[in-house]
Amino acid sequence: MYLARFSYSIKPVDREQALDLLAHEVAAARDQGLAARLLVPLTRPPGGPALQYELVLPDLEAFDAFRDEGVGGEASTHTWMRDLSAILLEPPAVELLRIAADSREATESGAS
Repeated sequence: MYLARFSYSIKPVDREQALDLLAHEVAAARDQGLAARLLVPLTRPPGGPALQYELVLPDLEAFDAFRDEGVGGEASTHTWMRDLSAILLEPPAVELLRIAADSREATESGAS
């Protein structure tokens, strides 16, 4: 299992529009059976992201497939990306992480 985390820098005036666009991506991921969540930092360091989005993926091929066509097909995804890019202060930071099997089992069993 993998986790893709996207971190976005936006102006405060664009926050609602960014939240709407990212909520649309979360819904599209969930419609495809993927676990996704939108994170709104309550505190953040200077230069830290204003919003984050996480997507749990079964494999890395699913990452490419979702980024290319995940938000309603290829054309709709490209339109969504253009709309989001228009309000970003810089390109999103993208992290790809592998979920360690032991940590997942510990989380599911309630152990620390």
